[in-house]
Amino acid sequence: MKKFYLAGAFLTLPFLLNAQSAIDGYRFSQSDLKGTARFMSMGGAFGALGGDLSAITYNPAGIGVYRRGEVGLTMNLDLQSATSETQGNKNTQNQTKFPFNNAGGVVSFNLYNKVMPNLNLGFTYNRAASFNAHYSGVVPKLYNSLTNYIAGVSNTEGITVADVESSDSFDAYNPNDGGIAAPWLSILGYDSYFITPTGDDDQPNWIGQWNSATSGSGVFDVVTSGGVNEYNIAIGGNFANKLFWGLDFGITDLNYNMTSVWGEKLDNAAVENPSGLSNSSAEWKMTNYYSASGTGYNVKLGLIYRPIQELRVGLSFASPTWYSINESYLAQTYFKYPGADITDMQQNNAVTNGGYWGTNSYNFRTPWKLTVSAAGVIGRNLIVSADFEWQKYNKMRFYDGGGSFYDYDYDDYYPDWGWGDPFYAPGGMKKASPARYSTDPWYATNRDIEDYYKSTTTLRVGAEYRITPRFSVRAGYAHVSSPVKSEAKDGSMLIATSGTMTNYRFDNDTNYITCGLGYNFNNFYIDAAFVHKRMSSEYHAYTPDPANPQIPSPTSKLTLCNNQILLSAGFRF
Repeated sequence: MKKFYLAGAFLTLPFLLNAQSAIDGYRFSQSDLKGTARFMSMGGAFGALGGDLSAITYNPAGIGVYRRGEVGLTMNLDLQSATSETQGNKNTQNQTKFPFNNAGGVVSFNLYNKVMPNLNLGFTYNRAASFNAHYSGVVPKLYNSLTNYIAGVSNTEGITVADVESSDSFDAYNPNDGGIAAPWLSILGYDSYFITPTGDDDQPNWIGQWNSATSGSGVFDVVTSGGVNEYNIAIGGNFANKLFWGLDFGITDLNYNMTSVWGEKLDNAAVENPSGLSNSSAEWKMTNYYSASGTGYNVKLGLIYRPIQELRVGLSFASPTWYSINESYLAQTYFKYPGADITDMQQNNAVTNGGYWGTNSYNFRTPWKLTVSAAGVIGRNLIVSADFEWQKYNKMRFYDGGGSFYDYDYDDYYPDWGWGDPFYAPGGMKKASPARYSTDPWYATNRDIEDYYKSTTTLRVGAEYRITPRFSVRAGYAHVSSPVKSEAKDGSMLIATSGTMTNYRFDNDTNYITCGLGYNFNNFYIDAAFVHKRMSSEYHAYTPDPANPQIPSPTSKLTLCNNQILLSAGFRF
């Protein structure tokens, strides 16, 4: 079988294979409990307290609490552990990072006015999120194969042999032959002998390597790195020492890198050789490389009201972050099939786009956040506080670089989405006109966001007790609910991923337990904190097929733990 690599950038098809996916959107929208040691030791419950360099990014009214200037910085030791558990098999990966968590300063101007005593300006840097993770594992017993998933995609999209053998040059979104461009997943599968056409080349039936006599195991390894850095410029003040206000403008930079590997070792696999299909052992792995970077901006507004000395209540609103993102990607396979005389994994490989990285650019909007807070000051020694935050992950949106934006409610316009006619629901209910569908290149991905994700709530509580005028102890807790709908988690729907990257992860609830110490000496302070973060997730090598729920796709339960030790130091003037 003669095979040629298809030149051009990474190709896309609607529904099953997108340039971007809802999974990518969630990844870029994640936030974390990050900030100063004092802030984190109290579980981040500072929405009604303020007076902290990182609290400004959660409720800008916190800058209005300042009566004098401050500069400070925070260092962090991050000890990470990721354990996968699959069919009783456990694997743990550990790594240590030394991120720079927070730095900034506030200048307070005394206006000598009883109505508005102070006006404050601040600049802070905050590590808003970290993407550093490494998890791997073994699936001792497979029940199907990624090759069969690729064959299913190729059959669904009507891929012909000419599509995957063509040496034509294609544009990523506008094929020059006026037809549908074949996805790289099908091309890579064909070039790697993962899938084989049977019957007519113009209307082939694609088959994968797994059949009723096949057995085997799988392995996976995923390494991610990068993060989101936020630079904030804030202004705020107070009215009569009762109402504190703040406005914050944030500039973010995003950097994300992923290397993911999925491999299978099969017995009695259907592998093509020069004499035709035969049962053979098969060993192969597919590696995806992905990188994304971008810049964004957001705006935050906040208020803190102190009706009496012992009570403070807070309210803050954070706009979405509007991102402009550039990404690049490459996929490669290595394989050996002894029965087909392909025996050297180092010599036998296939790669997308002739080995050149594909690129893409787009815009993206994260969800907005609303936070309400309350804090009590008991005597001169005890502070207790709580924040409740609401964030709508189902309102994430992709949109094009030309500024066109499609912000309608998909649930209202397109109820009961099915896999049939894209413009009519069962029973003839019209869902979208062809004209509207054709003008929205992000329809499928934004629809997936509505289908997979939901609103999340975050509860943060904290306390500080001043043992002496100089020495304080602190503790806190935070809980973040899962943003994923149960229908997406339980395998009752197809999960669309981007390009050749078939793996994905769905996160469950996240919990933080925190504690710390603080010491003040004249104008200097030093704070220490310990933060334990624990989250469980489900790793999927590829999407389950709801049409065949009795055949599970390879999954693994992940337990992700981070233990952080933070040290902050600062000077007030």
